[in-house]
Amino acid sequence: MLRWPCLFALLWAAPVWAEAILIGSYEWRVEHPRFGGFSGVEVTADGAGFIALSDRGSFANGTFERENGRIVGIELDAIRPLFIGNRVPLRGKQSDSEGLAIGDDGVIHVSFESIHGLRVFAGVDQPASDLITSPAFDNLQLNSSLEALAIGPDGALYTMPERSGLATRPFPVYRLKDGMWDQPFALPRSGAFLISGADIGPDGLLYVLERDFVGIGFRSRIRRFDLQGQNEELVLETRVRTHDNLEGISVWRDDQGLRMTLISDDNFRSFQRTEFAEYRLTD
Repeated sequence: MLRWPCLFALLWAAPVWAEAILIGSYEWRVEHPRFGGFSGVEVTADGAGFIALSDRGSFANGTFERENGRIVGIELDAIRPLFIGNRVPLRGKQSDSEGLAIGDDGVIHVSFESIHGLRVFAGVDQPASDLITSPAFDNLQLNSSLEALAIGPDGALYTMPERSGLATRPFPVYRLKDGMWDQPFALPRSGAFLISGADIGPDGLLYVLERDFVGIGFRSRIRRFDLQGQNEELVLETRVRTHDNLEGISVWRDDQGLRMTLISDDNFRSFQRTEFAEYRLTD
């Protein structure tokens, strides 16, 4: 007989599938010294192509091969370093690139974790702008700052740190709009999850990807909010080791509705993997 405490434990451990259904996952492998550490991804509007961002200062772009909606192959176009003028690659702390957002005009925006700011690129093969920063970032934790980046329908950029500084302190959301920084809202912390990625979908909602490392692997969670930081909804919560270290999220629309494409950061370690996972949103 199954006793009530055991039944409760099973229910507590189960992932939440209320609004997201797994389409499939694909392990991506490429022999290249810059391949790995992917912390951000943006999928083209037609779902055919993508740009991924490595946290060691590289862009990788390519196209998906799909069968019955599932990724079954990837054709890599190129892996290129992020660089400044005279094609000098960003190095050291300057290359700690984490968040990725691409505007309707194709301009690429990247957030950085160690130097606390954003840079803008006209394309994957174009030089970086000067660092765009704010005094509000001065007290952010080292190696835990601007982890996630998203762009709104009006072109405003929303960025948030991996950690808020205290388990009881909400995650601040910083906005760059019309050249001015502000902090329009904060997102509540819940459990041990830390922010790893964000995107604003075609529905105008902010999707926040979070992860928790529990010693034997990662578990992931996605929450969504309106652009006032209200009306929180839990979209997905996985079991430990369902996926690797998911850090990038792109929300886009196909002929069946909204889809989320996620990418994992393998930390350039052989025992981890670069994984694309895709989910269908049912609501």
